[in-house]
Formats: sequence, structure tokens, C-alpha cells
Amino acid sequence: MYFKPKEHEPSHIHALYGEYMGEFGVRTMEMEKGDLPVKAQEIVREWLSLHQDELQKMWDTQMISKLPPL
Repeated sequence: MYFKPKEHEPSHIHALYGEYMGEFGVRTMEMEKGDLPVKAQEIVREWLSLHQDELQKMWDTQMISKLPPL
């Protein structure tokens, strides 16, 4: 996770998969923008469900820590 200057709400992450990208809401775990294949979306949602609280805390505090992969 990283923060760009003037990052916008709501809290979200960007997931990359080859040439595909998806923007997922941390709270909703839904893809808001992007073209990630369905299987990749399922993997991102699974990972988000495991780390949702930690991601929201990082978003709120902008104190980033490394999270494990699936």
C-alpha cells in the first residue's frame, strides 16, 4: 500500500494482475473501477477479507506495514 498526494476517499486499494488493474473499496471489498478478470477479483476479495481492519487502519493513520500474501 502506498499513498499518492491528495488520495481520495473512500478508502481503497489498487490491485494489479498482469496488464489488468482493479480498484477495490476497503470497506465494501467490491471492485469500483478496473478490468480485473473475475478469478483475480475473487483472490483480491479473499485477501481483503483477511486484512480489512489492518488496511483501514493504515488508510486512516497513513502508517504502512507489510501484510502477508494469501
